Amino acid sequence: MEDGKPVWAPHPTDGFQLGMIVDIGTDALTIEPLSQRGKTFLAPINQVFPAEDDVNKHVEDNCSLMYLNEATLLNNIRVRYSKDLIYTSVANILIAVNPYFDIPKLYSPETIKSYQGRSLGTLPPHVYAIGDFVILIMYLFNFRYLTTSYGTCQDIDERIVEANPLLEAFGNAKTVRNNNSSRFGKFVEIHFNEKNAVVGGFVSHYLLEKSRICMQGAEERNYHIFYRLCAGASEDIRNILHLNSPDNFRYLNRGCTRYFANKDSDKQIMQNRKSPEHGKVGALKDPLLDDLGDFNRMVVAMKKIGLDDTEKLNLFRVVSGVLHLGNIDFEETGSTSGGCILKNQTSQTLEYCAELLGLDEDDLRVSLTTRVMLTTAGGAKGTVIKVPLKVEQANNARDALAKAIYSRLFDHVVKRVNQCFPFDTSSNFIGVLDIAGFEYFEHNSFEQFCINYCNEKLQQFFNERILKAEQELYQKEGLGVNEVHYVDNQDCIDLVEAKLVGILDILDEENRLPQPSDQHFAEAVHSKHKDHFRLTVPRKSKLTIHRNLRDDEGFIIRHFAGAVCYETTQFVEKNNDALHMSLESLVCESKDKFVRDLFENNSNSKDSKQKAGKLSFISVGNKFKVNLALCFELLILLIGSSFIRCVKPNLKMVSHQFEGAQILSQLQCSGMVSVLDLMQGGFPSRAPFHELYNMYKQYMPNKLTRLDPRLFCKALFKALGLNENDYKFGLTRVFFRPGKFAEFDQIMKSDPEHLAELVKRVNKWLVCSRWKKVQWCTLSVIKLRNKMSFRASACIKIQKAVRMWLCKRRHKPRIDGMVKVKNLRKRMEKFNEAVNGLKEGKQEMSKQVEELAASTDALMAKIKSTVMSRKEIEQEYEGLVKRSEQLLSSMQEQEETERLKRIQEEMERERKRHEEEEQLRKQEEEDRRMKAEMEQKRKQEEEERKKREEEERVMQAELEMQLALEREEETQRQTMLEQERRDRELAMRIAQSEAELIPDEAQIDPSLRSVAKAASNLLSEVGAQVQANKVAAGVKKYDLSKWKYAELRDAINTSCDIEMLAACREEFHRRLKVYHAWKSKNKKRNTDTEMRAPKSVTDYAQQNPAPPVPARQQEIAMNRQQRYFRIPFIRPADQYKDPQNKKKGWWYAHFDGPWIARQMELHPDKQPILLVAGKDDMEMCELSLEETGLTRKRGAEILPRQFEEIWERCGGIQYLRNAIESKQARPTYATAMLQNLLK
Repeated sequence: MEDGKPVWAPHPTDGFQLGMIVDIGTDALTIEPLSQRGKTFLAPINQVFPAEDDVNKHVEDNCSLMYLNEATLLNNIRVRYSKDLIYTSVANILIAVNPYFDIPKLYSPETIKSYQGRSLGTLPPHVYAIGDFVILIMYLFNFRYLTTSYGTCQDIDERIVEANPLLEAFGNAKTVRNNNSSRFGKFVEIHFNEKNAVVGGFVSHYLLEKSRICMQGAEERNYHIFYRLCAGASEDIRNILHLNSPDNFRYLNRGCTRYFANKDSDKQIMQNRKSPEHGKVGALKDPLLDDLGDFNRMVVAMKKIGLDDTEKLNLFRVVSGVLHLGNIDFEETGSTSGGCILKNQTSQTLEYCAELLGLDEDDLRVSLTTRVMLTTAGGAKGTVIKVPLKVEQANNARDALAKAIYSRLFDHVVKRVNQCFPFDTSSNFIGVLDIAGFEYFEHNSFEQFCINYCNEKLQQFFNERILKAEQELYQKEGLGVNEVHYVDNQDCIDLVEAKLVGILDILDEENRLPQPSDQHFAEAVHSKHKDHFRLTVPRKSKLTIHRNLRDDEGFIIRHFAGAVCYETTQFVEKNNDALHMSLESLVCESKDKFVRDLFENNSNSKDSKQKAGKLSFISVGNKFKVNLALCFELLILLIGSSFIRCVKPNLKMVSHQFEGAQILSQLQCSGMVSVLDLMQGGFPSRAPFHELYNMYKQYMPNKLTRLDPRLFCKALFKALGLNENDYKFGLTRVFFRPGKFAEFDQIMKSDPEHLAELVKRVNKWLVCSRWKKVQWCTLSVIKLRNKMSFRASACIKIQKAVRMWLCKRRHKPRIDGMVKVKNLRKRMEKFNEAVNGLKEGKQEMSKQVEELAASTDALMAKIKSTVMSRKEIEQEYEGLVKRSEQLLSSMQEQEETERLKRIQEEMERERKRHEEEEQLRKQEEEDRRMKAEMEQKRKQEEEERKKREEEERVMQAELEMQLALEREEETQRQTMLEQERRDRELAMRIAQSEAELIPDEAQIDPSLRSVAKAASNLLSEVGAQVQANKVAAGVKKYDLSKWKYAELRDAINTSCDIEMLAACREEFHRRLKVYHAWKSKNKKRNTDTEMRAPKSVTDYAQQNPAPPVPARQQEIAMNRQQRYFRIPFIRPADQYKDPQNKKKGWWYAHFDGPWIARQMELHPDKQPILLVAGKDDMEMCELSLEETGLTRKRGAEILPRQFEEIWERCGGIQYLRNAIESKQARPTYATAMLQNLLK
């Protein structure tokens, strides 16, 4: 506002847009976009962030920006993305934006070599920088980088590199959001010996998406291996495998049947291998995918990892067998027995399938159309019964067999990959966890449920490792970094994996029932979690497509990234990894040893119930949960973790298109906003003292290596002249700001000449530091001696002053009386001169003068000899004065009239002087009385406050309970609002148009308020008196929430309604507090907070919240009292320049009722700072008088006269007058008094 600087405000498509603040609302700011001058919109104050001075500037590490917030992070990524810089770091976390095109030389061998041996941060952010960093300390790992740079065994290196394409061929597929999406999770371990040489590796895989084998979306494909085999297989192999174009296979033609190919490879693929869709639309384009070329590379990779031609053909045979199995069709028999038979046109397909899988054709036909059961009770046990299957059941049996064969084939591929790089022992290993990201589609099933459950666990691990552990370390090391709050998703994880009541256990229990069903499973989930915040029914979805689902057809889980609706159809089926006995017996008796071996391990472990004809149950979800638990236990035990956050710039998967809102949602879901809050005052790089000592002692002479590690590090840092804001010493290690450790390391590893100069500086610093210690000790002793002598002399001076004051207070009336009487006695001599000049009555007048002089001498003797009070002395003195006046009046009747007149004038002057002295004395007494009254008033207020606290101590426990519940309710309310925002953003990303979204005006899900409702019920049980106070405090006569900032200011200036005026003042200052809190939160890094009041005042306001009584009631009760205060004030910028506080300033404040009206700052060697309400609201203290705590500070309150004298001396009257004339000053007591004075 007042500084005219642009800010980032929310935008529905770009994420944020630049604008200017034009007004302050209750909880929102009015923004005018820079691109649309004249138009304004409201933005929540917590979603508005200050912008950098140059918004087109970009930095490699986002922590280098002056403002650390999500808007500047998004803008920095946007600018870098426009320059084809896809990597950006936030401290040690790497953000990678998919460019969707091949950037030249980004991953070239020269690039790899340039990053080798370089410290993290010395070169632009890159995945290779992370690779080099983790190689040194065994953190994260990049395959290609590691094997290119550090491999010691060429054979093992090649096998590790070539294993990845093979896994991708069998486990990756095209989805609507990723052309090479990994449809399984894997944890890759690369093992090293004690010499850090690669000795082997191991791959663990999780949850292959088996449903994709039989069904894909319209724009998606099956696994790459199917298409690559169709495109790249030789004619001989095609004839052996009976392959055609993808559109001829049921498992491929329901999705996209086009190949990935470039211009050259597209020409090499024969026309009879292309589908009509491919011929009409053309090939799919992706810079990294080419089905024909990838097939050839996969064949070469198979050879390098040790697969011979026979085994390679076996793999292709099983893949082709799965394709032909999917082409088998069924039809109803038409008989009374029901059942089905194979269609005549699929006989050839059945023959191909049986041939490729080594099965008997008739046995395969029978197993697909009937189910064999063995009786276990009743008549003859063990009787074989063949139950015919309906068409739908036969289709399900066929798909189940296909999924079982392919999944076991994938297990075999992973097993063979692990056999390619075996190892006996290892000293260390690096692990890479690669798993599908958070998934959300219009239709979400069991696979998405498991993937998102894994992502919940990953997000919790990220929070624990990056946020929680970091803050605990800062606290342990005593760095004093502010706490960062983040959303804990443990309740969502418990919802899925808790024993007995978790969704996975409920699903397992459903699978064990005699007749399990998806509907009964959904009902059980809703029944056991009907009040759970994270779970609700589909009709509460933000998308209209989900609202058509019944409650027993799905459920919604509110994940950390947003709400996802899961359709429970086939949940029960997909959770069971076991085949029926008929089908499993069929493949276990295959004539082909390769196929038979795929099922051998499973068949050996079956129990008797399986052999009795019952369908066994092997829980997929429970197996996945156990494997995840083992994986995360391993991750927790690792030395450290590095994170790479992959971001998709758009949903169309095209280059140079940046969708800000979509990217912002990904950044928020990945926890990067909490990381920014932590990095605002954090130190991401750190090293123990002994490690730095061991790392750099080889560069130092023996003289320096004998130092203690901590002193050694301190000497290095001081000698290098590093900025003290860039590092901080903890108890056991030194912490660095982002990128600063790399600068330090680069300096330490520089050329020898520079190192020699560094050693000189270290020696110089050591000598200087030791000499400074000696000086400091000597000066401390001298200072102590001087302090002791000073205190002794000060004690004597205090004694003198006290005794003098006591003596003065005791004898002051007599001394004043003596002075007055002596002055009167001197005038007697002038009376004698006047008497001597008289012609008549001289003798009588002389006698009267002598009597008066004698009385005066007697009074002086009496004052000296006896203790008289001021009143007694005044009485006798007044008597003498009256007698002298009578004598003077009688003398006036004589001849010397004019001479007596002069004497009378002199006496009149003396009387006036006496009156002035008396008036001054009374003024001083009045000031002392007023100060005493002020002090008495302060003490009385303090006693009343203590009395109030004593009375409230009984209900303190109830009040604390109430506040805790209110805080919990507010936290849950904020959580609900944040979850609502994420749910809607996720729904908008799923929806194809806004019409599919439920409008915001629709009712919010009542389950979101269930927790708040429970909290309200608890609040209703709190004491009636506390509730009455709360209700009374919350009553509002005026609703000012929709008033603009300027309207409030005008109402304060013009309103005559006392209650309206008080309400406007309260709302006006509340908005000021909100705005100043926003500015303080979003201030520039490494800059001091703007001080509008002394730190003692603001600290008191933070530590002692104001009571719940509305300020307008307080203002009416106070009847606009005028109170004035003065306390010491040193600005933060001057605190370091003058550590002894010799140039202490003063802060003056005039409070008109509860709010400040005038403010002054007086600093030595500076012009005074004058502020008045209305004109300078943004620079003045926004706190109420009660919040400042000034009334409780002893000696802080001053007299109005004292404030006005300083105000007038500093030019305050003219300043206030100018503000009144320009109509900028708010009507206050001071403006009214000045206007009356001017009139």
